[in-house]
Amino acid sequence: MFYNSTRGNDSGRSAAYVIKNGIAADGGLFVPESIPALTAEKLAELEGMSYPQRAAEILGMFLTDYSKEELTAAAESAYGERFGECATAITLVGGNSVLELWHGPTSAFKDMALQIMPILLSLSLDKCGEEKEALILVATSGDTGKAALAGYADVPKVRIQVFYPSEGVSNIQKLQMATQEGANISVCGIKGNFDDAQSAVKRIFTGKEAAEKVGEQGLFFSSANSINWGRLAPQIVYYVSAYLDMVAAGSVAMGEEINVTVPTGNFGNILAAYIAKQMGLPIKTMICASNKNNILTDFFETGVYDKRRPFYTTSSPSMDILISSNLERLLYFVLGAEKCAELMKALSEKGVYSVGEDVRKALAADFAGFSGDEAATEATIARYFDMGYLCDPHTAVALYCADRYKEQTGDSTPMLVASTASPYKFPAAVLRALGKEAPEGDFALIDALEEISGVCPPTGLSSLKGKAVRFDRVIEKEDIDSAVYGFAAEKL
Repeated sequence: MFYNSTRGNDSGRSAAYVIKNGIAADGGLFVPESIPALTAEKLAELEGMSYPQRAAEILGMFLTDYSKEELTAAAESAYGERFGECATAITLVGGNSVLELWHGPTSAFKDMALQIMPILLSLSLDKCGEEKEALILVATSGDTGKAALAGYADVPKVRIQVFYPSEGVSNIQKLQMATQEGANISVCGIKGNFDDAQSAVKRIFTGKEAAEKVGEQGLFFSSANSINWGRLAPQIVYYVSAYLDMVAAGSVAMGEEINVTVPTGNFGNILAAYIAKQMGLPIKTMICASNKNNILTDFFETGVYDKRRPFYTTSSPSMDILISSNLERLLYFVLGAEKCAELMKALSEKGVYSVGEDVRKALAADFAGFSGDEAATEATIARYFDMGYLCDPHTAVALYCADRYKEQTGDSTPMLVASTASPYKFPAAVLRALGKEAPEGDFALIDALEEISGVCPPTGLSSLKGKAVRFDRVIEKEDIDSAVYGFAAEKL
């Protein structure tokens, strides 16, 4: 299978090439030239498999220049001991099947892709005959940074640099990144928001001068964000696997449709569900759940995407995004490369675009946009805790939107809700929602939440206590370029 750019000027690339390079030469995102079919026979075949086996099979449908043996070994390595008893877990609560995607080493759903992606990248370097080392640039709104650092730390022929909004992540998220071990990593806070970091990283990626400067150091740019197809493809797997687990649990019959609600920021997670649907997974409606930064809700309701609006820092920081990069891939699938490129140019130059009423109605066949503000998030955390379920603010937004969708539409289709992070990554916000006093200190917060909930914190978070902070640098957003060039010039 080959891959083409969403903007039409970079095509016919192999899977190994797109994973190695991350972004297309024309600034677009790579997409497969066709979507493979997930037949009823294939679903039945996957039913009796383990998660790593399912991952190898589904990835093999997209990454056709990787052998079955390579993908099987990669999946077994990625989803083995690092995820405990299981990679994913489904909890039934409040009439929803909650898909917990955060049982990996960094307690966030990003582990589902970023534990296998480094292996795929290493394989791609050999497949492409690449002699230079990869410099992976990451813009993070919280979870991607730590998951990428954990996945790529000390990986041969790779160095990784992460930029995060210094005041836009939780203290626990910041501590996870600041204490990361590994000789090949760099972490910088920026005085700005996630969109500032993401825009700078994408600009550097596609800049000829930047490529030449790092090339002089024997490096080339790559990405671990979901703009890289190698990050997005593994996310398709868990929707297919979750459906099969729901069948096994008797929540749905094989072939019966489900709805899926996803807390959404950069649009990669929900796009993976959309691709699974295009493959043939029985998904009826995908509910795009947003927080107070509800640009996607407005887009699905009006067909207008307008980033010229206030930016809010919320208790669900991974959703504090006004430029949802992966929406570009959806526009490509619906409108084609020429129109997609036109809309991306309008967004860059004017900050707004409109897809028109016909396209908005077509999107409504697959998507519904809902949002919940901070009050709704806190109330949902408290309400589900009273039902015996402890959730983080991102999951709370999704649960709130799922319940609102069902109330407003009367749709009784079984609902799968993506839970994207451990509540212990945001203990202050969760305690506040539960009406409890939040003590000072990150680990006092964790202890307090454990005491009132009876839920044990993940060892990957509790073990942060006492770890030395390695990275405390905070820079102006205008200095990202020089930080990149400085890291590229370091002798590791």
